[in-house]
Amino acid sequence: MLNIDDPSKVAKTPAIWRLGFRPFFLGGAIIAALYIPLWVITWLLPSYSLFEDTFWSPILPLWWHPHELLFGFAMAIVSGFLLTAVQNWTNQPSLKNWPLALTFSCWALARLSLLIPTPLPIILPAVFDILFLGIVGSTLWRSIYKVKQWRNIGFPLMIIVALCINILSYYSLYVRDFILAHQIWQSMLWWLSLLITIVGGRVIGFFTAMRLNAIKQPALPWVEYPLLLIMLTLVLQALFELLPSAFIQVLLFIAGVLHLIRASRWMPLKSFREPLLWSLHIAYFTLPISLLMMSWYFNDEFAYRCLLHLFAIGGMAMLCLSMISRVSLGHTGRNIYQGPNMRIAFICLPLAAIFRAIMPIYFPSQTHLWLWFAAVFWFGSFAIFVYHYTKILTRPRVDGRPG
Repeated sequence: MLNIDDPSKVAKTPAIWRLGFRPFFLGGAIIAALYIPLWVITWLLPSYSLFEDTFWSPILPLWWHPHELLFGFAMAIVSGFLLTAVQNWTNQPSLKNWPLALTFSCWALARLSLLIPTPLPIILPAVFDILFLGIVGSTLWRSIYKVKQWRNIGFPLMIIVALCINILSYYSLYVRDFILAHQIWQSMLWWLSLLITIVGGRVIGFFTAMRLNAIKQPALPWVEYPLLLIMLTLVLQALFELLPSAFIQVLLFIAGVLHLIRASRWMPLKSFREPLLWSLHIAYFTLPISLLMMSWYFNDEFAYRCLLHLFAIGGMAMLCLSMISRVSLGHTGRNIYQGPNMRIAFICLPLAAIFRAIMPIYFPSQTHLWLWFAAVFWFGSFAIFVYHYTKILTRPRVDGRPG
């Protein structure tokens, strides 16, 4: 890749604002570590919460929790990854310096305004979130459109879709329509699963083959195209509920099988000596496991909701943690496979998924206990990342290059 940065300007820019992955990975990991303990304490032990009872009058906890884990944590990681990747894809400058600081500030102000225990108008965090995702989407679109790189044009379009879904989520809070809110949360989880299907298909097999010095198996069109269509259908179905339930149950099963076929061709069993590989494989395999179990428990509403958490924690969050650990090393000039020891963090998150999603299904009487265990393991995984990576993300590249 050509050098697209002016070294004199880069030297004057604080390291944290030199590329999108830096502030968004760190900010996303910090709120991930803090928000789940905050949620569990506020929900299960309100008398010990940091907030008074009146705190939740404008922002209801059942809305705040999924919204902030999806549009706060997950979208921070997604945005940091895409803002960094688009520069590599297109050789066009991405957000940095004050534009990046402004974009991150919009994200942070949305998070903060949803936490301040005063009855702020809902429009305030909504505007900040719209600006955040709007800037990210327009930046991706500009870079990709400029070089006519149509292969990646779907990413800015997906960000704009996420922006529209987020607007709808604020509307559901404003009118107190929590049936609509639940549809939105499911839709965003499927949106993330679609993104994982696309990005995971590009990188997991490639990273594994490159590390093992092996040949990556070519993609199977009869797996790839139906899989993308089914995952997109699940996004739309969650919002509009146009298709019969029995048909969706079958789609969940088919998608699970196709994902298993796909992932099994990426040499997963050969990856278990390298944490930055097996963590990716475990995260991806959680998606088909979730799909197949959701198909089996389709008519059990409690189990189905638990299994949404199985994907959210063991799939989405696990993939986020693995990718930010890897990208943070590579884009700061470090050897990817000689970074901080993240094994414990990568073990904690699947355990959190099991305690949050599987144990309540089979041992429902102890659900509160499982929630505490899940919160502890979740906190531990992201706290370990913050501990190891804060210095990495806030200091210049070790090789002296821009970024």
